Amino acid sequence: MQAVQAALSRFVGDDVYLHLETTNGAYAAHRFGQPMAVCAYIRNGRVRFERAAIAGNRPYRVGLKMENGWIYAEGLTDYEVDEKGRLLLAGHDDEGRLAVALQLSRTPWPMSAIEEEA
Repeated sequence: MQAVQAALSRFVGDDVYLHLETTNGAYAAHRFGQPMAVCAYIRNGRVRFERAAIAGNRPYRVGLKMENGWIYAEGLTDYEVDEKGRLLLAGHDDEGRLAVALQLSRTPWPMSAIEEEA
């Protein structure tokens, strides 16, 4: 938690690019015997937040306080700061499947695998 809090704090007060998603299985509900797919996704949303906090006891939750609201992700289990200084937070279920991702970068996220390699 301390390492993630330190990584989050490095982005406070700056314009950063946000990637936030939940996958179809994250909040699936059964309706009339069929699973209901639910998903949320934003990529390269440019945001600025004034406070960032991690809380919980595995899984964790992260809140980013903006001037006029909040960005919030719950169910986070893993983190990484990559070689480009981007913070990658993810939540995986018991079978290792991605359920939620919250990622912060000072530069825009690539829109394809080809862009990522460049």
